[in-house]
Amino acid sequence: QVQLVESGGGLVRAGESLRLSCAASVSIFSINAMRWYRQAPGKQREFLAAIINSGSTIYADSVKGRFTISRDNAKKTVYLQMDSLKPEDTAVYYCNFWARVDVTTALRDYWGQGTQVTVSS
Repeated sequence: QVQLVESGGGLVRAGESLRLSCAASVSIFSINAMRWYRQAPGKQREFLAAIINSGSTIYADSVKGRFTISRDNAKKTVYLQMDSLKPEDTAVYYCNFWARVDVTTALRDYWGQGTQVTVSS
């Protein structure tokens, strides 16, 4: 059973930074994409950033220029560096792997448990 373990959330002031981490609990055969999403109260889950197996990245307009996604392939870990945080960034942040656990299984989504980020004004 693959679990994605997130860390790094917390309470910060506007303008400050946080770095989120998300690591797989077990070995994974291949990871095609690593993504970050967030969900604020009363809102739908929102895509933020992705890094694919080529190393290319893509960002939502709402975070472009402020957030940076990166990875450590050896550690099966993805990071989200969040700078210049705003109160509207307050949400629960989720990581997602589009991955295959072993050569016999199909690609599927795996999700982290979520970590709370709160930005005060």
